[in-house]
Amino acid sequence: MPKINEWNELRNNIVHFKTENFYVYADIRTETVIFAGIMRCGLFLYIGCAAMLLLGNLPVWAGGGRTGLLDMSPVAILLSENGAIPEESVSVYPGDTYTGSAPLEFRFLWKEPAENGDAADENDNLRYEWNFSRDAAFNDIFLTRFDAETIYTFQESGLFYVRLIVTDTETEDTESSDAFVIRIAESELKVPNAFSPNGDGVNDVFRVKHKSLVRFNAYVFNRWGQQLYHWGLQNIDAGWDGTAHGKNVPDGVYFIVVEAEGADGVDYKIKSDINILR
Repeated sequence: MPKINEWNELRNNIVHFKTENFYVYADIRTETVIFAGIMRCGLFLYIGCAAMLLLGNLPVWAGGGRTGLLDMSPVAILLSENGAIPEESVSVYPGDTYTGSAPLEFRFLWKEPAENGDAADENDNLRYEWNFSRDAAFNDIFLTRFDAETIYTFQESGLFYVRLIVTDTETEDTESSDAFVIRIAESELKVPNAFSPNGDGVNDVFRVKHKSLVRFNAYVFNRWGQQLYHWGLQNIDAGWDGTAHGKNVPDGVYFIVVEAEGADGVDYKIKSDINILR
């Protein structure tokens, strides 16, 4: 390429370049220069805006930066239901509905645990707020807790709604989860009248059939009115194995008194016979 060493003239928007061997005529019009400048500035502005929008909405992890609100993933883990610990792990997520029997205990976490079961650490820049309500619009909030995770036991029948609100204390950005919907069934209590504690693995233990009880006490008496056995809500499914003071009681008729209260407010007071058949 020839080396340009001087400008000759600029006349009628025509630029003449004089090279060592010949002249080069270039038609560079004013409007062309202006348009090119605008396009170049606009391109950089567009790229800059796009980068700001993209990076501004992504969580920042590098250099001890904060974790964005999009990182929250609340979950509810079932701890116990109807007085029993679940045999398998049960997790409920926002938008899900879980139907169970009281007492129903859940552990609510702001973020799903890691694969090894460890709960996520709290973020100092985030403020947590758990709302417990009896209506879907959260106009009837009966409990609010400000922890990253919380445990609650449902002891009344009906529908309950739980949500998590997270606020970034640096930016005041707020995000609310969908509601966990918890449905507690109405209470039920049925008392059998016979069992056969003979060790054959069939009907060896006297147990009541129950659902959504928040209070329970059962007392067994002999024909002379002496109390032989008692069990309560904490071991309701343990029942009675037909022994008293570590010894098998004789076959015959015994008496049971059961006092209980349902999650729906129903009071139970049952007096019945128990037949032991070996």
